[in-house]
Amino acid sequence: IQSLAWGAFSGLSSLQKLVAVETNLVSLNDFPIGHLKTLKELNVAHNFIHSFKLPEYFSNLLNLEHLDLSNNKIQNIYYEDVKVLHQMPLLNLSLDLSLNPLDFIEPGTFKEIKLNGLTLRSNFNSSDVMKTCIQGLAGLKINRLVLGEFKNERKLKRFDRSFLMGLCNLTIEQFRIAYLGEFSGDDTDLFNCLANVSGISLLSISLESLQALRKDFRWQHLEMINCDFEKFPALKLSSLKKFVFIDNKGISSFNEFQLPSLQYLDLKRNHLSFKGCCSHTDFGTTKLKHLDLSFNDVITLSSNFMGLEQLEHLDFQHSTLKQINAFSTFLSLRNLRYLDISYTHTRIVFHGIFTGLVSLQTLKMAGNSFQNNLLPDIFTELTNLTILDLSKCQLEQVSQTAFHFLSSLQVLNMSHNKLLSLDAHLYEPLHSLQILDCSFNRIRASKDQELQNLPRNLTWLNLTKNEFACVCQHQSFLQWVKDQRQLLVGAEQMMCAEPPDMKDMPVFSFRNATCQMSKTIISVSVVTVLLVTVVGVLVYKFYFHLMLLAGCKKYGRGESTYDAFVIYSSQDEDWVRNELVKNLEEGVPPFQLCLHYRDFIPGVAIAANIIQEGFHKSRKVIVVVSQHFIQSRWCIFEYEIAQTWQFLSSRAGIIFIVLQKLEKSLLRQQVELYRLLSRNTYLEWEDSVLGRH
Repeated sequence: IQSLAWGAFSGLSSLQKLVAVETNLVSLNDFPIGHLKTLKELNVAHNFIHSFKLPEYFSNLLNLEHLDLSNNKIQNIYYEDVKVLHQMPLLNLSLDLSLNPLDFIEPGTFKEIKLNGLTLRSNFNSSDVMKTCIQGLAGLKINRLVLGEFKNERKLKRFDRSFLMGLCNLTIEQFRIAYLGEFSGDDTDLFNCLANVSGISLLSISLESLQALRKDFRWQHLEMINCDFEKFPALKLSSLKKFVFIDNKGISSFNEFQLPSLQYLDLKRNHLSFKGCCSHTDFGTTKLKHLDLSFNDVITLSSNFMGLEQLEHLDFQHSTLKQINAFSTFLSLRNLRYLDISYTHTRIVFHGIFTGLVSLQTLKMAGNSFQNNLLPDIFTELTNLTILDLSKCQLEQVSQTAFHFLSSLQVLNMSHNKLLSLDAHLYEPLHSLQILDCSFNRIRASKDQELQNLPRNLTWLNLTKNEFACVCQHQSFLQWVKDQRQLLVGAEQMMCAEPPDMKDMPVFSFRNATCQMSKTIISVSVVTVLLVTVVGVLVYKFYFHLMLLAGCKKYGRGESTYDAFVIYSSQDEDWVRNELVKNLEEGVPPFQLCLHYRDFIPGVAIAANIIQEGFHKSRKVIVVVSQHFIQSRWCIFEYEIAQTWQFLSSRAGIIFIVLQKLEKSLLRQQVELYRLLSRNTYLEWEDSVLGRH
C-alpha cells in the first residue's frame, strides 16, 4: 500500500481492532483513523515509522488500549511526541516499542503520564544507551513495564546492574525482565528500586542467587522462568502470595524458604528432588492453596501435609512419587479439590490411598498401575468427584463396586487400558456421568441386556480403537452401535478385529441378514447331527439285537442244526462237560447241543458266533444259572440276547437250569432274571439228579 485516502476506513464506526502490519506506513500523521472512536487495538508493527509523535486525533481514541509500534525505525522520543498524552490521558493504553533502534528519550517526556503498559525489548545497542533511555522515563506511572530482549534478537551479552537504578524514578506496579543474560557485579542491591512493586517476573536471566533480598520488599507475585541459578533461592519475603519457579537450571535439590503469606506455589519442570515432602515447614507457610510439583525428579512423601490443610490444588504429574502407599498420605487435605498423580510411577496397593479427600472434584492418575491390573474400591470417600482420569493404567478388570460412591462423576476416562468388554453394570451407579472414554482398549462387545444400564445422562461415549468381534454371537451389540450414532463419538472409526474376512472393516458394515442365514444353516445342521447321533447311539446299543433280527428273517424258515444252545459261565464248564453234555448227547434219545468251545467257527467274532451259530441254528436255549453266571457281565449279555431271540421267534425257547441255591440279594440285582425265575418253571440240579419244579 503506497497511500491511504482519508475515507479509507469510513463506515467502520464500530471497529475495535485494526492491523496494518507491513503496509509501508511511514507516519501516523497520514493514517486516517481519527474518526474510529471505538478502536481498542491498533497494530502498525513492521513498518517504516521514524517518529514516535502521536497525532492530535489520538485525543479522539479514548477507548484505545493497545498500540503496537514494534519493529519500526523510531530512534528518538521527545516531549512533543507525547503531548497529546499530557493533554488527554489514556489510562488504559499499553505501548509496545520493541525492536525499534532507540538512542535517546528526552528527560521529562513521560513525567506525570500514566500508562497501563510499556514494552521495550531489543531496543538498545549498548548498556549505556539503555541506561540513558530508562532515565528518560523518569516520572512515568505505569502498571506493567517490560524490559529486555527477545530470544532470537540478542544485542547485548552482559549488563551493568546500574541500569536498573533509573527505575527508582518510576512508579511501577508490575515489572518484567526478559533475556538479559548475565548481570555483572554484586546482585545484593540489584532490585532495591523495585522494592515496592507488587509483581516481578524474571525470564531467562542468569543470577547467582536471590539470597540478599530485603525482607521488607512488598512483592506479592514473583515469577522466575527459564533462569540460571547456582542454588535454589532461599526466600524470606513476608508479603509474597504467589511464587512461580518454572524450567530453571543449575539446581537439583529443594531448599526450605520462609514465605508466611504464600498461597500459590508453582515449582514444575525444575528436575528438583524432595527428600521429605510435604509440610508447612518446607514452604514456611500454612496458607498454601495451590502447589504444583509436576515434572520434577524423585519426591518422597514422608509427611502427610501437616500444616497445609488449606490446599485446594495439588499436582505431582510426571514426577516420581515414593512412599505413597505407606499410609494415608492425603488424610488431612479435606479441602483439596484437584489432585494429579499422573505418570508418577505409582503402583496402587494400599486401598486407603485417597482417604480424607472428601472435597476432591478432579482426580487424574493416568499412566500408573494397579496390583493384579484390577481397579479396587479406592474411591469410597470421593463422593464429590466430577472428573476421573484412569487412562493408560494397564487395567484388565474393574471391581463391580469400584464406582458405587461416585454419583457426582461427570467425566470418566478409561482409555488406553486392556478392558475386554463394555460392562455397563460398572457405570450404572454414575447417575451424573456425561462423558465416558473407553477408546484404545480390547473391547470385543457387550452383553445386550447390560447396555440398558448405561447412565441416562451420558451424551458422549468413545469406543474407537477397540477389537470388536463382528460375529453373530454379538448381533445385538452391533445393532445397538448402529442405533446409537449420536451417542458414540467417531462411530465411523469403530473397526472390526474379527472374523478375519471383516478385519479393519467398519462395524457398520456388519449385516444382520448374514446371521439369519447362518441361523437356518446352523439349525438344520444341529438337527441333522442330533438325528445321526441318536441313530448311531441306538445302533451301537442295540447292534447285536439288530443282528439277531436280521438272522431271524434269514434263518426263520430253515431247520435247526442243534437242539439247544447252552449259555453258561466258564467257571461252570466242568459241570456242563461231565453232566449236561453226557446226559443229553449220550442219552436216549440223544440231543445235539451247541457249545462255544466246540462248535463256534474259528476266526469269527464271538458275538457273531453266539448269534449265528448259537441262536439261529438252535431250537432251544439252555441257561445254566449259578452265582458265577449272575456275576458275569458277558453271561448276562448272552441272556439278554436270548430274551430278544425268544421274542423275535415267538416261541418259548429258554430252559433254565439252576445249579445251586442262589442268594436272593444277588439274584435281585438282575431284575428281569429274578422275575422270570419267579414266574416260570425251571430245572434245579440236586444230589446229582435233575429235578423239576
